[in-house]
Amino acid sequence: MELNILIVLNLFVYSVIVSQSFMYMIALRNVQESMDATTYILLRKLIDRNFLKKFKPVFYAALLLSASLLIFSFFQSSMLLVAGSILAFAGLLADMVLILKGDMPINRMINTWSIESYPADWKDYRTRWLYWFSWRQVANISGFTALLIAVVFR
Repeated sequence: MELNILIVLNLFVYSVIVSQSFMYMIALRNVQESMDATTYILLRKLIDRNFLKKFKPVFYAALLLSASLLIFSFFQSSMLLVAGSILAFAGLLADMVLILKGDMPINRMINTWSIESYPADWKDYRTRWLYWFSWRQVANISGFTALLIAVVFR
């Protein structure tokens, strides 16, 4: 019973994280690529300010739940769930590294700009941010998919 509760919580919290990746695949990437500098800067600043407050607790909860499921599954479950839990946790860790090494430094730079004063190569920053975010998508979608497959087929 506890394992099932842990699985549901993992799937729920992980789905919140991976939903951002799917939304970028569906629309947000193309929308951002079509923006002019002023609109892009305002959007990034608003997203960064609001998102950080709400994303950190979700991400930390996902890491904690994922680590808990990984440990718990070693003692009470199939090897498929163990493997899926390992891959899911690895996906979250990779996402975290990519956030810290890729997206956050670029966000900090963009947050210093104003709509009147920004670098001429602002599109390069956008391209780099989207590059790092693309790798985050690979990491968190792969981890979520592994967990989902393990849960369904265990």
